[in-house]
Amino acid sequence: MNNHYHLIIETPDGNLSKGMRQLNGVYTQQFNQRHHRVGHIFQGRYKAILIQKESYLLEVSRYVVLNPVRAKAVKRPEKWQWSSYRATAGMEKSHPCLTKDWILQQFGAKRGPAENKYREFVDAGIDGKNIWNEVKGQSIMGGDEFIEKLIGYVKGREQTKEIPKSQRYIGRPSLSELFKKEASDKKSWEQGIKEAVEKYGYSQKEVADYLGIHYATVSRVVNKGEKWICKKQDLTLL
Repeated sequence: MNNHYHLIIETPDGNLSKGMRQLNGVYTQQFNQRHHRVGHIFQGRYKAILIQKESYLLEVSRYVVLNPVRAKAVKRPEKWQWSSYRATAGMEKSHPCLTKDWILQQFGAKRGPAENKYREFVDAGIDGKNIWNEVKGQSIMGGDEFIEKLIGYVKGREQTKEIPKSQRYIGRPSLSELFKKEASDKKSWEQGIKEAVEKYGYSQKEVADYLGIHYATVSRVVNKGEKWICKKQDLTLL
C-alpha cells in the first residue's frame, strides 16, 4: 500500500516491539539513503492485532494479500510485487523470511495441489466480508475462550511494554462502568479518574472526552488533585 503495510508475524518470544523498531528503523535508514532525505517515514506506533491461529489466521492471510486488490491498486493479487502471494501460490521462489508451510498445509499434504487450492481460496475472497468487524477490543481476533485465556495471561503484566497496551488491558472495565455511580463528593470522583488512568490504562484524553471536561482538568486531578468542573454531569467539585 502507499501509506502502510501489513505483516503477519508469529513471535515465539515476547519481543514484537523490539522487532518492529528494528524493522522500521533499518528500512527508514535505507530509504533515506537511497532518496537523499532525512527524518521519519512511519508516523506513530504500529497497530498490533493478536490472532487466534486455528480459527482466524487463514482468513487474515487471505485478507492481507487481497488488500491491494480491494484498494484498487491492482486487479489481481499476483500483480502486487510487494506481496507474499506469488511465493505462497508457487509462482516464484520464497524470500528467506517467509514461512508458508502452515498455510499450504491447510489445503493438503502435497505442495502442487495445495498451491492450486490456495489460489482458489484467495480468489473466492475478493468480494468477501470485512474481517476487521471480528476484532474485539480493537486488538484481539479470536473466540471467547481464547480471550479468557489471554485475560488470564496478561493479568499482572499491565506494565509490560512488549505487550500492546490495548491487549494488556483487554479485561478492564469500560469507562461507563467505572463512572456509573453518581459522585457524592470530590474525593470519589478524583479517585475514579486516577483509577481509570493509573490502574486501567485509559489515557487522560479518553477520560476527559467521556466526562465532558477539558484534558488539562483531568491532568490536574491525576497529578495534583486540584479542583475541577465536570460539565457532562453538571457537577462542580470544590
